[in-house]
Amino acid sequence: MISIPLYLDQEHACSYLEQQRSQFAYIHPDIPLNTALYSQLIAQGFRRSGSHVYQPYCTACTSCVAVRLSINEFKASRQQRRTLKNNADIQVNIKPAVFEQAHFDLYLLYQQSRHTDSNMANASEADYIGFLGSEWCNTLFVEFSCAGELLGVAIVDLLDNALSAVYTFFDPKFSRRSLGVYAVLWQIEHAKSLGLDWLYLGYWVEKCQKMSYKTNYQPLQGLIDKEWREYHADTFFL
Repeated sequence: MISIPLYLDQEHACSYLEQQRSQFAYIHPDIPLNTALYSQLIAQGFRRSGSHVYQPYCTACTSCVAVRLSINEFKASRQQRRTLKNNADIQVNIKPAVFEQAHFDLYLLYQQSRHTDSNMANASEADYIGFLGSEWCNTLFVEFSCAGELLGVAIVDLLDNALSAVYTFFDPKFSRRSLGVYAVLWQIEHAKSLGLDWLYLGYWVEKCQKMSYKTNYQPLQGLIDKEWREYHADTFFL
């Protein structure tokens, strides 16, 4: 890795843990980013939001753990196999990362159902594509449909040796389908079909329910002290 300058944002309320403050270190905007460089950065614990690449830089907390799944070693649980079976009627369509009104409408519906207290519930078209798309990354918008109806969309980055799960949103009326789980399982199978090694799942936060689900996918690795370690339920990556 080359030496890359970073800059820190201001401390702000943590979106994962109540009564915590958080801070991020960003790749300096003068650094030209591309898929090859990001493939190295994500292996060092960075993530992207839109075209910006960051990692947590909290002085008093280390709860955010970058996690990834080994594609060739993954074994679906009984519940995950059931989810695949229940969604066997889904058609998948992979599209480029460009704005589509149907995607945006579904995104707002999802946010207004699941995240009513978030600014994303009132996102503009520019906010939406600026959050999920990127000026330099090879990003896919993956549609999940049934009988001509759009059920959900998964945003996925295609990297040199991995896929990165960016975000998934779906129609709340199909919650029983467990489309969030299905989207991860589809990404695992797609990565396998491409001969890739990893699926990056973002940050695992043990005490945050919306982030803790990631340990349901095994064998999971976490980046601890700059070293990738396998997760164990009784030892938490130690």
